[in-house]
Amino acid sequence: MTDIKYAWSVVGGGPGPAERVTTVVREGALAARLPVRRLARACVGACALAAAELGARRAGLAEVPEVRVDDGAVATAFHSERLLQVDGRAPVVFAPLSRFWRTADGWVRTHANYPHHRARLLGALGLPADAPLEAVAARLTELPALEVEETVCGAGGLAVALRTPEQWAAHEQAAEVAARPLVERERLDSVHARMLPALDAATAPLLPAAGLRVLDLTRVLAGPVATRTLALLGADVLRVDAPHLPELADQHADTGFGKRSATLDLTADRDTFEELLASADVVVTGYRPGTLDRFGLSPRALAERRPGLVMAQVSAWGAYGPWGGRRGFDSLVQVATGIAATEGSAGQPGALPAQALDHGTGYLLAAAVLRAVTEQSYDGGSRLVRLALARTARWLTDEIRPDRATDGLTYEGPDAWLAETDSPLGRLRHALPPVSFTGGPADWARPPVPWGSDPAAWR
Repeated sequence: MTDIKYAWSVVGGGPGPAERVTTVVREGALAARLPVRRLARACVGACALAAAELGARRAGLAEVPEVRVDDGAVATAFHSERLLQVDGRAPVVFAPLSRFWRTADGWVRTHANYPHHRARLLGALGLPADAPLEAVAARLTELPALEVEETVCGAGGLAVALRTPEQWAAHEQAAEVAARPLVERERLDSVHARMLPALDAATAPLLPAAGLRVLDLTRVLAGPVATRTLALLGADVLRVDAPHLPELADQHADTGFGKRSATLDLTADRDTFEELLASADVVVTGYRPGTLDRFGLSPRALAERRPGLVMAQVSAWGAYGPWGGRRGFDSLVQVATGIAATEGSAGQPGALPAQALDHGTGYLLAAAVLRAVTEQSYDGGSRLVRLALARTARWLTDEIRPDRATDGLTYEGPDAWLAETDSPLGRLRHALPPVSFTGGPADWARPPVPWGSDPAAWR
């Protein structure tokens, strides 16, 4: 409970509601050297508590509904992108060039799931677009790890040198990350925010975010997890992507439950975007810090055009420091921050049992949004919340106490927390949501849709 109380406090929660949480501990769930299970449980618990609190506020309940966090449901949800099946087919998780490589003096990890990232990686290494894995491996063994990192990142690609925890602690970006709170929360003004209508507590399920319009400008994976959770809770979530940057199909399916999906060119279709913004309650962004600013989409610019907005941002490295403008993904943050070194063995780098930085940060981001909406119901104001995978990594490595063995239940696999549903994409097997409170939803109201198949308009 201590970790859940801490996560609840960093999203702005008060002391009372945290007593409404019970946990089901299962040994073997998210097993790792680092306390991944505790982090995951805390993030989901804080999110469920934020949902229950907002639901109680809107339904006029005397107390917050009871929250239940089950390690089995949490572990299954944290593997959702790996457990998804479409018509019985296993998902594609990592492309061949997204992996660890030996270098002249150590290891690097690259990320090249998207075609443009693959092209930049190969170009930075001086290799042709059709270079086989063997040619990439041979080229990397000729170069020092830090040189690979700088060369590839300088070309707009993604590569990170393996660092030990001590090496990361000595890095300037690590110092910048450590100086920030786990969840950055800011009130931008004192304007009146749109009040959501009351909810009927007798109507099942209780959907705390019903009526909330969420503009989803996110990609891979933390941001989409956050907005998928808001959709579970009743929000009208419209994901908007650039037409020239299609999402990976399996990834889009996994994180698309409950949402609609549209494409929009922010330059050519600016009027359409402004119409969406004018009626939005929440804007969630997951691009590199500053990327959307050139379109006039910085938090303060958005708040000026849409007073009372809640803005939520998530990035890999944080919106500050020498790496503030760098691209990044969960797997790369694990490598830079010493997690891969800690989880490795016999001279080989390792990895967490799940993309826990992504999933954990996603549930914390959703919790921060829900708490911001609750706070607005009392005293208004445009709100900004920010999270970074690197800051979540610091919480995991330096701030959460190691997991202790228990005499509780055993995690025997994900089957109890999987469901099947028909969708426009085919028959889906998927992880059920881990966010659970009395009277709340047990599953999403609608399955995912094909990428870009909806109009860019509110319902």
